[in-house]
Amino acid sequence: MAFFRPEDLAGTLLSTLGIPPLPFSFSGLVIASMIYSLPFVVQPIQNAFLAINDKTLEAAATLRSSPWDCFLYVVLPLAKPGYISAAILGFAHTVGEFGVVLMIGGNIPKETRVISVQIYDHVEALAYEQAHSLALMMVAFAFVVLTFLYAVQKRQKNESVIGNIL
Repeated sequence: MAFFRPEDLAGTLLSTLGIPPLPFSFSGLVIASMIYSLPFVVQPIQNAFLAINDKTLEAAATLRSSPWDCFLYVVLPLAKPGYISAAILGFAHTVGEFGVVLMIGGNIPKETRVISVQIYDHVEALAYEQAHSLALMMVAFAFVVLTFLYAVQKRQKNESVIGNIL
């Protein structure tokens, strides 16, 4: 975070490009959260690519498909469930994140305050009822997200079984 201070090299470069400082801003919070959630995004996409059968790619090659066409019209559509899973996991992980949010975004009302920090504020103020309500909403949100993710993965599994039969 100190690397992006207005006095340092990266901060000076950003300000000359007309980009506002990243620390304690919403855009900085989004960028930091995206970087922090990368492992949750990369893993499902990698698994989706690894699950693609080599015979499918060989069949596309025998039909004179260029590598670029094979990637665009065979690999990307087959990996679509991995992208959906990655987006859901990355979003859910980012919503519940506390440390990165507090360190990069701070706790600025109506700008960088998020639910996880709001729960912390309620606990710190001994307002346990509000903290419990927000925590319950976060648990319900996580349940809905995971249910949706499992439904997508089950559908993907069923489609791959049907594809293998055909």
